[in-house]
Amino acid sequence: MKKIFLLALFMVGAFTSQAQELKWYTDVKEAITISNKENKPMLLFFTGSDWCGWCIRLQNEVLKTPEFTKWASDNVILVELDYPRRTPQAPELKSQNNELQQAFGIQGFPTIYFTSAEAKDGKVNFKGLGQTGYVAGGPSAWLVVADGIVHPKKS
Repeated sequence: MKKIFLLALFMVGAFTSQAQELKWYTDVKEAITISNKENKPMLLFFTGSDWCGWCIRLQNEVLKTPEFTKWASDNVILVELDYPRRTPQAPELKSQNNELQQAFGIQGFPTIYFTSAEAKDGKVNFKGLGQTGYVAGGPSAWLVVADGIVHPKKS
C-alpha cells in the first residue's frame, strides 16, 4: 500500500511539473516593466491565432514544447500580439497590436521579434535584437536560431 501511495504521489508531482504554464503577456507596457525588472529581452509573437496555419504549426511544434518552456522561462519575457479574424478582441488590445505591427513593420505571420524596451516620458523606445518566424526542425532547430539572437557570439 505504501508503494502505491508513493507512486501516486510521484505521478502527481511529475504531471504538475510538466504542466508548468508559461506566462504570455498581452499588455506590452506590463511586459516592458517585467522585462526591465528581470533584465530579460521580450519575445514578441505576432500571430493570427485563429487563421494562420504557420502560426498554429509554430505553436504546436515549438512554443508548446517542454524544451521551449524551459528556454523561455530562463531567457525571455513572452508577449503575444494576436491578429485574429474570428475571435473578438478588446478595442484597446486591437489598437495596441496594430500600433506595434506598424512600429515593427510586420508584414507576415508568424513573426517573432526579440527586443528590449524602456518607457521614458510616456514614450516607449524599442531596441531590436533580431527576428525569426517558423523554422523547420522542431524545438531544437528553432531554439538554435532564437539563442543566436538573444545570446549573440562576440567576435
